[in-house]
Amino acid sequence: MKPRRSFLATSLAALGASALPLGAEPKSWNFCTFTKPFQHLSYGEMAKVIAELGFAGIEAPVRPKGHVVPERVEEDLPKLVEALKAENLEVTILASGINAVSDEQRTEVVLRTAAQLGIKRFRMAYYKYNLEKPILAQLDEFRPQLRDLIALSRELGIKPIYQNHSGKNYVGASLWDLHELLREHDPADVGSAYDIGHSTVEGGKAWELDFRLMRPYIDSVYIKEPAWNNNTLSWGHLGDGVLDPRFFKLLKQTNFDGPVNLHVEYLGHKDPEIIPQVIEATRKDFATLKTLLQSA
Repeated sequence: MKPRRSFLATSLAALGASALPLGAEPKSWNFCTFTKPFQHLSYGEMAKVIAELGFAGIEAPVRPKGHVVPERVEEDLPKLVEALKAENLEVTILASGINAVSDEQRTEVVLRTAAQLGIKRFRMAYYKYNLEKPILAQLDEFRPQLRDLIALSRELGIKPIYQNHSGKNYVGASLWDLHELLREHDPADVGSAYDIGHSTVEGGKAWELDFRLMRPYIDSVYIKEPAWNNNTLSWGHLGDGVLDPRFFKLLKQTNFDGPVNLHVEYLGHKDPEIIPQVIEATRKDFATLKTLLQSA
């Protein structure tokens, strides 16, 4: 394995050499990217990579096995925030392991620390169904957990957002159940992290129906590209799969002005040697994202 300094220098040099003019994007777009694939880098190294790529901020994994783990959030999250500030970046979204108010999840400590550092929103951990039990009754079990979490978050000054994720037992996969959970709350207090990739997987051509249903709650949008090959789901470069380009037009038509979060996880995240490939894939997908928004 290459020494860390040499490894990062090589990665940044490759990024600079391959970068293409991207054109001017609307100032209203607040671009960030999920940094799970960059967890092998130090905070400072990761911040330099993200700054070179041209994002305004990151979705930071602050959760078990994350770039910041909950047990060290008071010590390490300020270090991450300072490293980002040095590159004029921010933690746009904190990706948490929190879906309830609990000591086990260190809910109050994590959220208080984040709020004091100026972080405005956190992605919740998922609720999941037990498919052997009645479904609607389980939604009623999740309601008080969500209600308590929203109340604490409001008190601390940070907003929970919930990402829809495809899968047979994910609450929110169909989005209608997520709407049922959110509808009793003010959109200022809790939001949807609307993932067009997962919405397309679960909804097919009904993604627009789901988007319009959730629009009052949509705080952030997550961008990733699904594809189907012989009835097997895969993920890859933006523009190479089945996303409907009309989605980007709809973002403009509905005056969306929240974070636009690019996810590039399809190359994996466990092998530090692939970081140069992840950088190049992120650069390519970010260029495609800007083109899709500009031409919508």
